[in-house]
Amino acid sequence: MDMVYLTFILVLSIFLGFELIRKVPATLHTPLMSGANAISGITLVGALVGAGSSGSLLTVVLGTAAVVFATINVVGGYLVTDRMLAMFRKKGTDK
Repeated sequence: MDMVYLTFILVLSIFLGFELIRKVPATLHTPLMSGANAISGITLVGALVGAGSSGSLLTVVLGTAAVVFATINVVGGYLVTDRMLAMFRKKGTDK
C-alpha cells in the first residue's frame, strides 16, 4: 500500500510541476532558476547523507546517483543563471 501512495505522490508532483512551469512567463525564469538551485543544494545534502549511509547496497548506489545528478543540476543552473545575467551587463565592464 505504501508503494501505491508514493507512486501517487510522484505522479501528482510531476503533473503539478509541469503545469506550474508551463505557465511561468519568460521574464521570471531567471529568478525561479536561482531558487531551484538553492533547492537542489538541499537535495545534494540529502543525497550525500544517503550515499554515505551504512544501509544496503541499493541505498548507497541510489544515493551516489542522486549526488551526481544533483551536482550536475546545481552547477548547470548556476552557469545558465550567470550567462543570463551577463546579457544585462554593459559591454565594456568586467565581472
